[in-house]
Amino acid sequence: MNIKKVDVIIPTYKPDEKFEQLIRSLLHQTFSVQKIIVVNTKTETFPWDIVGFDRRIVVKEINKSQFDHGGTRRMAAGLSDSEVIVCMTQDAVPGDKRLIENLIAPFADDSVGCTYARQLPDETSDVVERYTREFNYPQASCVKNMDSVKALGIKAFFCSNVCAAYRRSCYEEAGGFVKRAIFNEDMIMAASIMKLGYQCVYAAEAKVVHSHNYTCIQQFKRNFDLAVSQADHPEIFEGIPSEKEGIRLVKKTAAYLISVRKPWLVIKLAVNSGFKYAGYLLGTNYKRLPSKLVVKCSSNPRYWAKA
Repeated sequence: MNIKKVDVIIPTYKPDEKFEQLIRSLLHQTFSVQKIIVVNTKTETFPWDIVGFDRRIVVKEINKSQFDHGGTRRMAAGLSDSEVIVCMTQDAVPGDKRLIENLIAPFADDSVGCTYARQLPDETSDVVERYTREFNYPQASCVKNMDSVKALGIKAFFCSNVCAAYRRSCYEEAGGFVKRAIFNEDMIMAASIMKLGYQCVYAAEAKVVHSHNYTCIQQFKRNFDLAVSQADHPEIFEGIPSEKEGIRLVKKTAAYLISVRKPWLVIKLAVNSGFKYAGYLLGTNYKRLPSKLVVKCSSNPRYWAKA
């Protein structure tokens, strides 16, 4: 399939200088995008001057109460008529001018329904975050389908809207992004597409710079929300092992820290991993918890206000 039209969707909330870097880079890609659809949650800090950069930039504003990880992207996709929909976050900076070209290249194979890019750590990333990025986003590309579940477990469905692309026909056949999602709308969509018989490609040649040095509490809350999303979609995640991949990451990271002669960081890794697991365990069983505790455990309290 010869892709001619690609639109990029970017939800924003108080975007910083990385957002401007992202926009400028998208406007100078080797594959020219048709539209850049920005859905901004209203604040007084949006850099409106970016609209003047190029006529392809479209900004739609929503209130805080309207934002939803699935619903907002679903709405934005409805504003697009492109053959491929690219989703990005406001803090993902393209690694080069060939990001879009490399991200959509796998769609030459009609069996490919979605792709996602490699995420590289920025200069502020600590040693653990750098290794985690390398673990989750290695140098080699790969193709995943439902047969991959046996070997990869839940990682077979891994896909990240930090930078991901969806073939519109497959996206629509899968029903679009879920209307309501606390988190993880990307994996839900990738899994839905794969369950229809299509493939998901990790396109390692497509690169974005994106990383975070999360605190233990932030990791706890993110993993809580991740587990909630999985608990809310048993039709996708039920019966698929997930803990093994987390354990493998911890073991690999610990071995790496020892190999680079930083064994004292293993203690920090153990504490951080404990917070992650606690968040995941509580999120998996969130329906048994008091509602006030659920809100405190979540990084997305507004989601529960609409529950």
